Amino acid sequence: MSTPMDTTPTVPTPAAYYEQGTAAERWTRAGLFFDAKEYVPAARVLETLTAQAPEQLAPRLLLARAYYHSARLSQAERELRALLERWPVEDYARLLLGRTLERQGRAAEAAPHLRLAAAMSGDFPSPGDA
Repeated sequence: MSTPMDTTPTVPTPAAYYEQGTAAERWTRAGLFFDAKEYVPAARVLETLTAQAPEQLAPRLLLARAYYHSARLSQAERELRALLERWPVEDYARLLLGRTLERQGRAAEAAPHLRLAAAMSGDFPSPGDA
C-alpha cells in the first residue's frame, strides 16, 4: 500500500537562503544586496562565502564594508585587521580600518592607519595644506 506523496513545495529556511547556490551566485547575490544598501543580508551571504574561500580578497573586503555600513564596527575592525595581516599593502582596507576606528571614537589609534593609507594611495597633502 502506498502513502500519498506530499506535494507541498519546500521553502528553504532563512539561513539556508544565504548559503544557497554556487560561490559565483552567492557573490552576485551579495553584490546585489550591497548595491541596494541592504548591508545585513549582504554580510550574511558574504560570511558563508568567505568561510568557504578565505583566501579571496574581494569577498572579505566587501564583508568588512558591509559590516562598516551596518554599524557592526567591531566585526568590521576584526575582518579588516585579518585582511591586513594577509594583505598588508591593501590601501583601501587600511583606510577603512582607520575610518572604523574613528567611528568607534578611537581617533588617535586611527591616525596612523589613515596616514599610511593616504601614502599608499599617493594621496599626499599639498604644501599649502600642512
